[in-house]
Amino acid sequence: MYLEIVSPEATLFSSEVDSVVVPGVSGEFEMLKDHAPIVSILKEGTIRVKTHSQSHLEFDELHAAVVPHNDDNKVLTVKINSGTIEMKDNKLIILAD
Repeated sequence: MYLEIVSPEATLFSSEVDSVVVPGVSGEFEMLKDHAPIVSILKEGTIRVKTHSQSHLEFDELHAAVVPHNDDNKVLTVKINSGTIEMKDNKLIILAD
């Protein structure tokens, strides 16, 4: 599935991923490939993204909010204050603040 994480300043992340865990207002939930279409509001917390590998990803100043997880080099984390997600046709867009 394809994931884009967009903030008001820039696109923080844009790549194919295996799964995404987000902080929903009623608790965390995970999305995998072929997840049913969904639109939801996110609360403050951490987005966890599982990737195939990180070799193609950029970790520069623009993408500083995306941090590799200490225990697993295939997991990335992004802290957010709030946000909105839309999942449709294996494309997940997260508008994060």
